[in-house]
Amino acid sequence: MNDFFSTIKQLFSRKEPQVVIKGVRITTKVAWNLVLLFLTLTVIMGAFAGGAAAGYFASLVKDEPIPAFEEMERSIYNYEEATEVYFADEVLLGDLPSPLERREVSIDQISDHLINAVIATEDEYFFEHEGVVPKALFRALYQDFSNAATQTGGSTLTQQLVKNQLLTSEVTHDRKAIEILYAMRLEHHLDKEDILEAYMNIVPFGRNSNGRQVAGVEAAARGLFDVSASELSLSQAAYIAGLPQSPFAHTPFTSSGEVKEDLSSGLSRMNTVLNRMYASGYITAEEREQALDFDLENELRDRQPSSRQQYPWVLEIAREYAIPVIRDILLEQDDINIDDIEDDDQRQLTLNRYTELAERSMMQDGYQIHTTINKDIYDAQQEVIREFDYYGPDKSPPEGGETQPEEASSVLINNQTGAIVSFVAGRDFEERQTNTAIRNSGYSGRPTGSTMKSLTTYPFAFETGQLQPGILAPDTPYIYPGTDQDVRNFDGLNYRGLITSREALIQSRNTPAVREFAEMDWDEVGEMLDRFGLDQYNSRNNLRHSFPLGPDNVALDQQVSAFSTYANDGIRNKQYIIEKITDANGEVLYEHETQEIEVLSPQTSYLMYDVMRDVVNANNGTARNLPSYLDFSSDWAGKTGTSQGFSDVLFIGINPNITMGSWIGYYNNAQLDRTHSSGFSYSIRNQMLWADLMNAAYEIDPDLIGPSETKSSPGGIVSQSVCAISGKLPSDLCREAGLVETDLFNSRYAPTEEDDSLTRVRYVRVEDDHYKALDTTPEEFTKPGVSVKEEYFEFADGDITQYLPDDWDDLVPDIDAPDNGRTPDVLTSGSTDGSSVTWGAHPESDVIGYRLYHSPSEDADPALIDSFIWDDDRTFRGPEGAYFITAVDVAGRESSYSEPVIVGEYVSPEDEEEDEEPEEETPDNENNNQNENEDNDQNNNNQNNNSSNNNQNNNQPDNNTNDPNNTPDNNESNNDDSNSGNDENVSSSNDENQSNGSNANNDATREDDDE
Repeated sequence: MNDFFSTIKQLFSRKEPQVVIKGVRITTKVAWNLVLLFLTLTVIMGAFAGGAAAGYFASLVKDEPIPAFEEMERSIYNYEEATEVYFADEVLLGDLPSPLERREVSIDQISDHLINAVIATEDEYFFEHEGVVPKALFRALYQDFSNAATQTGGSTLTQQLVKNQLLTSEVTHDRKAIEILYAMRLEHHLDKEDILEAYMNIVPFGRNSNGRQVAGVEAAARGLFDVSASELSLSQAAYIAGLPQSPFAHTPFTSSGEVKEDLSSGLSRMNTVLNRMYASGYITAEEREQALDFDLENELRDRQPSSRQQYPWVLEIAREYAIPVIRDILLEQDDINIDDIEDDDQRQLTLNRYTELAERSMMQDGYQIHTTINKDIYDAQQEVIREFDYYGPDKSPPEGGETQPEEASSVLINNQTGAIVSFVAGRDFEERQTNTAIRNSGYSGRPTGSTMKSLTTYPFAFETGQLQPGILAPDTPYIYPGTDQDVRNFDGLNYRGLITSREALIQSRNTPAVREFAEMDWDEVGEMLDRFGLDQYNSRNNLRHSFPLGPDNVALDQQVSAFSTYANDGIRNKQYIIEKITDANGEVLYEHETQEIEVLSPQTSYLMYDVMRDVVNANNGTARNLPSYLDFSSDWAGKTGTSQGFSDVLFIGINPNITMGSWIGYYNNAQLDRTHSSGFSYSIRNQMLWADLMNAAYEIDPDLIGPSETKSSPGGIVSQSVCAISGKLPSDLCREAGLVETDLFNSRYAPTEEDDSLTRVRYVRVEDDHYKALDTTPEEFTKPGVSVKEEYFEFADGDITQYLPDDWDDLVPDIDAPDNGRTPDVLTSGSTDGSSVTWGAHPESDVIGYRLYHSPSEDADPALIDSFIWDDDRTFRGPEGAYFITAVDVAGRESSYSEPVIVGEYVSPEDEEEDEEPEEETPDNENNNQNENEDNDQNNNNQNNNSSNNNQNNNQPDNNTNDPNNTPDNNESNNDDSNSGNDENVSSSNDENQSNGSNANNDATREDDDE
């Protein structure tokens, strides 16, 4: 070309005109031909280059399947929007934790300033291009191929939308070609407003004031300036519009939510945005200057606690319980019925796959999960947990290890719906994330202790008629079947004896619960437990004899739900925490429907409620102090529980409206302090915590928490008096014996037959146990009583009289008194203090009484002066003389006389003669007095001889009597004074001597200490 222009110049410099004109004509022709040639070559080369470019572009996308537009549209509007969680009554809690926070917004809810700022900065030809801008594209390609230092980019908003929503983030020519193809396809099918709205909802904008990543203009506006996208000022809009170029360089917040020290990067970018808006005619110069006067740091949102920081346990449990709901929704959308898949492995694989899809869907589909949790009650109860003054010390587990604090949790349920109104998952989420209130994937439960008695032994027994509240449930020694291990009560091997099932439950005695449970059909018990919601124990294979004392793994919400059955006439409304789930557009995808499960009859349910009232209200109930800790009254019932290792203590209380359980314990199984430094036991401390939690809830919603109405009888309940031994209608003898109990019955099991378990008998005590007297037992050593047929005492291993209630002292089992078959040995323990006679207990076990004989002088035969029954005081104060003591056994055999016990003067005939030798005569008046006294004594003896002889004939049978059938084999002595008997048999030969005298001497007095 230089030669071309040089030639023209030379031609115009010549002198000869003709030559010049001619030359010009020739040169012009040549030049024109050259121009045409150049243009032709350019077109040919351009066509060739265009064809090559087109061919290259086609080669890049030839293997890419063209997706249907509907599929592209779904992906474009899939904004990975955060799922929101709500408290009850539409109160927003916050977003489920996710890597990205996003809030969907429509284009008409976005500030015009922001729309203009984004277009001016990111895509000034947005409303003119068809998805791509060739000039910008060629510039970007040139910069890419030339490896230029400045890379301005060439993507339109449409291309950025495709890159974020349809493609991966890889940087290749192939991906860029596909991006262009998809962008042009979108432009062909979507309006510009639709594309712009989608872009505004997906573009990343750095971090918010909590340090979380945000995407979409609504999340950015709220996260940076605490306003909606429609309320942004020009300055705020310009700042936000500048962030997408380099979100984390320009964002004002660090990952922890702190404001950066240097904000210049973001402010510089804001200035660029404002200049471009001015250049594009969106704002005036004056508006630009005003917007530049922007105090960014002052307008940024203050750091706010995130929903995860405030309500971590609510978010976690909402997420876990929502996943299976969303999984089922996805299965239904794909027309898959999981029950139709016969292969177990395939069924599980399908469940696993859709569970994973549900988890992913929750992170990106913007659901709204509405829970049942009352925010105000929840907040109030968390404060109670934080402020409670009576926690125990931090402890290590018994086997050693990490020291941990004493933990606490609670669950509050609405009886009528099953909704979980509130819960306390633990004391400190930062310390321990385990939710010990609600069953979840990381927590199956803790030992229940004796709360399980109210869910096993007693409801089942009341339901089947095995027991009713007024029927005996003996608290007597019992060994676990198939072992040699004793069932121990809370107070060890101590027993309350014959108590009713009502008393057994309200005092939380272990042996009655275990004994009755052993007699039950465990298959049916498992079915009942399943209805109660304890599905992990729905088979007899999961039960054991100690089950009523507490299995190892039951979550607190399971127990609370089970107890709520008693407030609902035997119907359990299954507990739940997810009220409904909607999609991002508010369409309801799931709404809870109350699941009613018939657990027990209304009658059994009411009987259980009534018995558990006494746990709280009776003087001997295990939670009798609870009402004093409450600020209000209601119709409370409940049950306490303590685990075997004393690492867990529970109380579950119910009224007609609500049920709440509380737990204190060590997650590492350390043992609770029996007595706190405050002086309160662990059970009292837990009841105090329960009351504080309930008081806090009552302040928020007194109508729900403290109803004034009481639990009413459902009908079919009668108050019935029964003979406690048999459970039958009282006979006259039962009334006389004081064995009548009055209590509530299911009318179906109310007795119709009169008691026949009792007969009148005389009884004795052998080694502190009561037995029927033998035919040969002297009556003087017996007491009248009532005998019970042996079949009613089959539970007792030996005598049960030591376990009888105080007012049942005259009750005797239908068992003959044991007899060792030999005459008692001579008693050797007689003594005197100078004025009275005292002797110890005979060592032989079948001795039931003593006879006391008196002789005023050696020439006088001993005469029976008194008899002493087994529980009399063994002390006698009488006239001077010699006393002889004999022991009498249950068969009437009497020992020989003891050695004489001398009280005062005991004058022998020889002594009397020696005293009389110095005196030849006795004054008449003295002889008269002596004769008079002797006459009186003789008269007294004569008067009592017949009586005494009769008595002796009845009470002194042949000492050789020996009935081996009366020998006790398994009778344990509880008498510390008893020793093994002497093997030597001693026969009495004093029948004649012992036949004189009677029980009375006119001048004698007894020290009587009858109990």
